[in-house]
Amino acid sequence: MKKLGQGIIVIFIISVGLLIALNRLNASEGFSGDNTLIVYNWGDYIDPDLIDRFEEESGLKVIYQTFDSNEAMMTKISQGGTDYDIAVPSEYAIDKMRQEELLLPIDKTQLPNLQYINERFLDLSFDPENQYSIPYFWGTVGIVYNPTMVEGEFTSWDDLWDPSLKNEILLVDGAREVMGFALNSLGYSLNDTNHTHLIEAKEKLDTLTPNIKAIVGDEIKILMANEEASVAVVWSGEAADMMWENEDLTYAIPEEGSNLWFDNMVIPKTAQNVEGAHQFMNFMLDPEVAAQNADYVGYSTPNKAALDLLPEETVEDERFYPGEELSEKLEVYNNLGQEMLAYYNELFLEFKMHPK
Repeated sequence: MKKLGQGIIVIFIISVGLLIALNRLNASEGFSGDNTLIVYNWGDYIDPDLIDRFEEESGLKVIYQTFDSNEAMMTKISQGGTDYDIAVPSEYAIDKMRQEELLLPIDKTQLPNLQYINERFLDLSFDPENQYSIPYFWGTVGIVYNPTMVEGEFTSWDDLWDPSLKNEILLVDGAREVMGFALNSLGYSLNDTNHTHLIEAKEKLDTLTPNIKAIVGDEIKILMANEEASVAVVWSGEAADMMWENEDLTYAIPEEGSNLWFDNMVIPKTAQNVEGAHQFMNFMLDPEVAAQNADYVGYSTPNKAALDLLPEETVEDERFYPGEELSEKLEVYNNLGQEMLAYYNELFLEFKMHPK
């Protein structure tokens, strides 16, 4: 009986231990309380010091989790079982999530700092009147290159096909980005849904394979900074990071046009701390906070008041804050629908498997 009693005690202790471990796991996997805010964002997409500052000012504990694609983020939220209070999707993903009723409406009365956002970044087609999203960062897709390793400048997407660039180019691992620049190089829209045009773009990409060193993710920054390759197709903020690490690098937006993208803050419908989510949004909209975040991340801020707090050479650099003439050639990604997006992904996968 004594051994039985000892066994029961041991089982009880183990059960309590497992319960504590489960609670800790739940806290990191999306189960929140009133004093917790769960932020779901891209990797390395916020100054960590700002999280500490928000925690101190708000009294909330921030659990910060990351995703590496809009599709992965949307899948996780749509499947349920998560309690993300804030997410930061791109424009076409916001449009899709809005249509699928995955988002809660924004209460703008709780966002007095919204007044600092430039009006050109509000009331856009993917979220009319910003009912569900608040601007976070914006930027472009272009070419970063090392002039000490290659000859000439990159003014056109077609420059990537130069035979002298054999095994020198890195591409971001994104179907919309890669198919997009191929379409632009042919004079088509990067939202083109014409199958003939898309096949033409994929076949043109196939002819680029001798020049491609690799199709990669976040490591593209390190590879370019360390001069493991001389050219890469990247997002503007990634280019800024690379240029910070290696002053020889520069960035160009091709003359045919490119993608103008927006990442906005949203509140998923399963959020458990809606009030805290609004607190976080308003905090990130503060000009001083927005300027510090833009300086750390390297992407362009939509906060007009924050621009006055950033170095003059930064905000006057048209590579990252393009002027009106170039801006007219930039396109926002449309929500192409599940079937067409699957076709883009299919063509992109075929291109990635194409032999050199």
